[in-house]
Amino acid sequence: MKKLISAVLALILAVAACACSGTKADDTAVRIGSLKGPTTMGLVNLMKKADNKETTSNYEFTMETQADAIAAKIVSGDLDIALVPANLASALYKKTEGGIRVINVNTLGVLYCVTGDESIKSVKDLAGKEVVLTGQGTTPEYSLRYLLDKNGIADCTLNFKSEATEVAAVLAEDSTQIAVLPQPFATVAQIQNDKLHTAFSLSDEWDAAAGGESKLLTGVTIVRADFLKDHEGLVKQFLKDHAESAKAAVDDVEGTAALVAEYGIIEKAPVAQKALPYCNIVCLTGSEMKTALSGYLQVLFDSDAKAVGGALPADDFYYIGG
Repeated sequence: MKKLISAVLALILAVAACACSGTKADDTAVRIGSLKGPTTMGLVNLMKKADNKETTSNYEFTMETQADAIAAKIVSGDLDIALVPANLASALYKKTEGGIRVINVNTLGVLYCVTGDESIKSVKDLAGKEVVLTGQGTTPEYSLRYLLDKNGIADCTLNFKSEATEVAAVLAEDSTQIAVLPQPFATVAQIQNDKLHTAFSLSDEWDAAAGGESKLLTGVTIVRADFLKDHEGLVKQFLKDHAESAKAAVDDVEGTAALVAEYGIIEKAPVAQKALPYCNIVCLTGSEMKTALSGYLQVLFDSDAKAVGGALPADDFYYIGG
């Protein structure tokens, strides 16, 4: 009897200890925003799991076509986590007075020069030409301007459109036009007009210009600092889930392509399947993320301080984890 009483008391104490340990799950909704394109393509596997109620966290996803819409929602607090152009993350850090943190790099270089003009083979060939592109004030503009400057080209005119689909439409009508497009839109444009081809990759041109000191990045993932402070466990879980989703985008191209079409990023899965291998979807975190991103931002800052918001972010910009 004494043994039974002792066992019951031990069980009661154990339950009480658990109740006092604060192990209650955080069921706060995590509001995530991303841009229509490669960054969301790396998220679609997670989005599908969330729709199927197969995630431990409560995720709510929003997809936009323009970066300023995402930025506004982060600043207003309507989003907790956002996948944005790399330089925009730095600008938002300054705008919010240190109110955001970057938690990963989600895409490397995805920019390509697409044209039917056979004379265009490198950035040097853009001298005296007009280039149609999207992304004014974000990665596409600053990356191209950096490359033009490094190659001594001052007479290339940039004609900006609001969305990548508009740029693709220009190419569809006139293959002699020269454009810089991100994936998957570069692939879509070439399918729409078989006279088009990829003239060069801006990533390759960047590598040549930078001499190995930095790499061209496209997208990073940021989180509001207040949300990270209050819900670090949810942020860590998102990083884990995001990494799994990005890996699936690389390993299961066919399955991911079907989801890309399902979520309306690209209309047809076969097109998405062709584009995915060129999207450079990753999930770089910790010191690897900091090294890659800080090097990229330094190059942009040296070229044009406005590209990163006027100043390089402090070390607390980079969430290394723990």
